[in-house]
Amino acid sequence: MQVGQYPLRNRLALAPMAGVTDRPFRQLCKSLGAGYAVSEMVASDPRLRHTPKSRRRRNHEGEVAPVAVQIAGADPVAMAEAARFNVDEGAQIIDINMGCPAKKVCNVAAGSALLRDEALVARIVESVVAAVEVPVTLKIRTGWDRASRNAVRVARIAEAAGVHLLAVHGRTRADLYEGSAEYDTIAAVKAAVCIPVLANGDVDSPRKALEVLARTGADGVMIGRAAQGRPWIFREIDQFLREGTLPPPPPRAEIHGILRSHVQALHAFYGELAGVRMARKHVGWTARALDSAEGLRQAFNVLTDAEAQLRALDDFFLDPERFAALPEALAA
Repeated sequence: MQVGQYPLRNRLALAPMAGVTDRPFRQLCKSLGAGYAVSEMVASDPRLRHTPKSRRRRNHEGEVAPVAVQIAGADPVAMAEAARFNVDEGAQIIDINMGCPAKKVCNVAAGSALLRDEALVARIVESVVAAVEVPVTLKIRTGWDRASRNAVRVARIAEAAGVHLLAVHGRTRADLYEGSAEYDTIAAVKAAVCIPVLANGDVDSPRKALEVLARTGADGVMIGRAAQGRPWIFREIDQFLREGTLPPPPPRAEIHGILRSHVQALHAFYGELAGVRMARKHVGWTARALDSAEGLRQAFNVLTDAEAQLRALDDFFLDPERFAALPEALAA
């Protein structure tokens, strides 16, 4: 696969997720087999550019190329300016968010709410493409609701405007994350355009990735929630698609190393106070993928300093039974 002038190492992309796909998580997933990763969405409103949150979201230091930044908004002029600003800040690819179903985004007519106005979709995409010389991509859902699926028309608008790649989440905005992804619509989108298409939604295993690629004809798959706590899913899928074999699960010692390094990266990126909070959810997600790890999750959630979190991880992987007593175990 290729996005503009940027060749990708494989057909696997990490989906942009607010509060999840920060720089440490993108770097982790790329190191474990993701060929492409898109940042958390950055608001196009210039008044929000210099908040601590926005500055962190624009931090791409040390990130493996290509650096893809997702922008969100509903005004074509502001979106074009946001694209230029982020390119100046290091973005090599600009991704337009028309897929987020969150109320606070849709209530300001951004994200997937834009799918209700195809003329506005065209103006935004055309404005952003004209504003920058880097490749522009687009993330959409299949429509606002099941009575108004219009992903095929939006895809054609995007291709005509010069978009280089399209990612389609196989649900409408009204579906949120409920039910099963509708791959027939993604297949119709792929048949309607010549640009690369990524299929997104419910890809949670190597076999499912192969099934989705076969059903949709998509050029690649985009993985979101399934990577939370299991970032090694990318290398598992990559091996299965290339070789037809399933790798063994990562040994506990490797998971320990991955998780410990990621927690340290979160502490460094956010600072101790915010980093400790961010680490809790990532450790909680990984705990779901491990045997006998509920005690770790509960104990980890009451810790308030970085060193205590690292000690807890070391203690758990050395002696999981110690955590059978849940939070009280850490006081022993």
